[in-house]
Amino acid sequence: MSVATLRFEPPRLQRGDGALDLGFDHAHGRSALTHLYQRNPCRALFPRVLPEDAGPTAVLLVTSGGLTGGDRLKVGVRVGARAEALVTSQAAEKIYRSLGDDVCIDIALEVGGDGTLEFLPQETILFNEARLVRRTRADLAASARLLAAEMTVFGRIARGEVLKRGLWHEGWEVRVAGKLRWWDAQRLSGDIERGMAAPAGFAAARAVATILYVAEDAATFLPLAREVADGASLVNGVLILRYLGEDAMAVRADLMRALCLLRRAALKRPASLPAVWAM
Repeated sequence: MSVATLRFEPPRLQRGDGALDLGFDHAHGRSALTHLYQRNPCRALFPRVLPEDAGPTAVLLVTSGGLTGGDRLKVGVRVGARAEALVTSQAAEKIYRSLGDDVCIDIALEVGGDGTLEFLPQETILFNEARLVRRTRADLAASARLLAAEMTVFGRIARGEVLKRGLWHEGWEVRVAGKLRWWDAQRLSGDIERGMAAPAGFAAARAVATILYVAEDAATFLPLAREVADGASLVNGVLILRYLGEDAMAVRADLMRALCLLRRAALKRPASLPAVWAM
């Protein structure tokens, strides 16, 4: 008598491999979207009702409702010479618990001469045991302007959740006229709760945020930045504002206030943010 042994192999989980590529150019006295490529789960929406003085606006979203280990996204935004654009997100991005793999997000920003890009996504929420590796590279012409922001919340605070274990890696690289101006990386891994509680670490903070303003006149706004940020510095023409706090909503409010003031002072825009930030 023979006995057949069946080997059980767990099914491979479906993972997202999304991409979004946007291009904006200036022609006939105005800026407009000239290139769009999107692949699930990435999508872009384009509001029809905007302030009269607003340039083209794109609202990014992930149709899966969040990301988990093994998901990969690539986002590219190109703004041509003399063009302008604002790119934001529909809501907070959620990074779910991972079974071991990382969520990998690669973002490439490119701004041509005398172009202006506002890259202002809303916050990212890391669930306990989430694993996120996000890298952003910005390549600007010498006369280009970039206003960018990012915010991360550690754990679902409303549910009392604490980010105890996982991975958070946030990397930035800024080049102007082909030369490296600023490079930054923040990383937490393993026993994140212990590291975040350390006085020399995050001092029990639950949220962190950063604003970048890159332009020839960035130094002009350093005094303003010092008034509205927990910490502000100027590195090779890159104005950097930092926020860190136990109250995520307070950090978000401070971030929004600073962005509004910088939009008005540096970009001559209304002191407000896209309507999705208020939803």
